[in-house]
This record gives sequence, structure tokens and C-alpha cells, in this order.
Amino acid sequence: MESYRRHGPSAVGYDTWAPMESHPRDLALNGVVDSLRRITQAIRLSSSVVHDTLGITGAQLFVVQQLAAAPGASLRDLADRTLTDQSSVSVVVRRLVAGGYVARRTSERDARRTELTLTGAGRGLLRRAPALAQTRLVAVLRATPEARLRVTASVLDRVARALGPATGPAQMFFEPAAGARRARRDRTAGPSPGRRTTR
Repeated sequence: MESYRRHGPSAVGYDTWAPMESHPRDLALNGVVDSLRRITQAIRLSSSVVHDTLGITGAQLFVVQQLAAAPGASLRDLADRTLTDQSSVSVVVRRLVAGGYVARRTSERDARRTELTLTGAGRGLLRRAPALAQTRLVAVLRATPEARLRVTASVLDRVARALGPATGPAQMFFEPAAGARRARRDRTAGPSPGRRTTR
């Protein structure tokens, strides 16, 4: 007890705690990481709601929305509107065509140009479509001053490169890469009937 009076609580095994002031850099870092989490979660949740409601992915609905705004767009036009690579958006378009939501046609003015349009089923999706996080994300980014966009792009590019080298164009949000679905089906199905497996 005498030791406590002379030296304070630490002398007899008590932990002392004093609130630490957060460094401005730490606050900014926490803000960046937290925002990335919230953006990712919002897009994932939105895509899940779209799939449950319409049976397509959020990326596919995003493409459908862009085609509704620009009927007859080419694949390159669509890549520009969705802020993605032409090869990445072509994967989504191929699935929408297979699902009967998008149709391809040859341009009347240029036989070398293929135009993309929504079918009746594709327009029906829009009438039932829930709000899409990707649409809001792009709208906010388009409204951001160019100087801020350049800084943001530089920082995020540095982070992306640190996480791993790019092996090709980035896929659209939560859209399986080309061949991914077929590979999963093959693994699930196993060997076809009548095929003998070797050991």
C-alpha cells in the first residue's frame, strides 16, 4: 500500500492507459481502407440483389443499362461507356446474347461495324431492375474534378500493382472470367457416363 502511495498504480501491477491522439496520416489511411471496404461491400451486395431479382450479374445489368442509353453501340463504344476494356465487356455481351437479352446486327451504314441492341427480354430486365451500385459509382466518379481523379487513379494503380502483377485486362466487378463457369461445371459434373478413368 505504501508503494502504491509513493509510486502510483504501476508500481503494484496496475495498467495505466491514456488516450493516444491519432496521427492525421493514420486517420487518412483508415479512411481510405474503410472506403474501399464499403465500396466493395456495396457492389457485392448490389450484384447479389440483381442476381436474386433478375438472374443475371450486376455487371450484366450495368451493360444492359448502357445499351438502353445508347442503342446500336459498338463493342468499343460499350467499353468506353462502362469504363472497361473491350475484351472484358465482350465476355459480358456474349453472355447477354446467349441469354437472349442483347442482339447483334450489322450496321446499315458500315458493314464492318457490329451494333448491339436490347431485345424485348433485355428491355424487360430494366423494368424490374433494382438500383445498381456500379451505376452510382460511375456517376460519382464522372462528377469528380479531373485533378482529383488523376491522384486517385495513381494511388489505386500503385496499390493494385503491389497486390499482384496484372495478367490481363481487369474483369468487370464480380463477373466470372471467360471459361470460368464452364470449368466449374466440368469439375462438378466429373467424368461423363461411359468414360473410363485411368489410374
